[in-house]
Amino acid sequence: MRIVVAEDLYLLRDGMVRLIEAYGHQVVATATTGPETLDALLTWRPDAAVIDVRMPPTQSDEGLRAALAARSELPGLPVLILSQYVEQLYARELLADGAGGIGYFLKESVFDADQFIDALERVAGGGTAMDPAVVAKLLSSGSSNRRLGELTEREHSVLSLMAEGLSNQAIGQRLFLSASAISKYTTSLFGKLGITDDDNNNRRVLAVLAYLNEP
Repeated sequence: MRIVVAEDLYLLRDGMVRLIEAYGHQVVATATTGPETLDALLTWRPDAAVIDVRMPPTQSDEGLRAALAARSELPGLPVLILSQYVEQLYARELLADGAGGIGYFLKESVFDADQFIDALERVAGGGTAMDPAVVAKLLSSGSSNRRLGELTEREHSVLSLMAEGLSNQAIGQRLFLSASAISKYTTSLFGKLGITDDDNNNRRVLAVLAYLNEP
């Protein structure tokens, strides 16, 4: 895969570049500011990008804004966002277009090489990849949502693992259930969340968005 890495801290940026290339992928460009990030994304049109939320010049949400701007120009551009803390607003904005190809990981998770690369590859494939800590936070904050409250305990478990980006087969392995059983649970929770079978939307992404809706 061709990857763009946007991170203003040299040691972390260099470490990610080395890690990504060690797994056989190519880093085609790096960026250290929000404007540089947007330019690199639009110029290289990478298979995926790893972008820090907070970057110069403002050290606020420059990276996130660059990612959203690039996805408006290049719909579905795969982006894995890194953040120091769980920010519910950031996750909601990233997933808002329902197009998939989105990941949201805490920076500390980069040090788990296999988990980080797996997330990057899933995002590049058009899926979602949420840090388990992010999912736990979002589930907690969204627990008062009426529709979420209609889910059974098992459906909550399936939705939580779905938000991490796992396939039905992988969810089944985690919960010691068959893929067909997981398929039934997902169909049920989609119905309870009011998510219809629409080819124009990624239903799994919309299900994850249910975590982020205001009660």
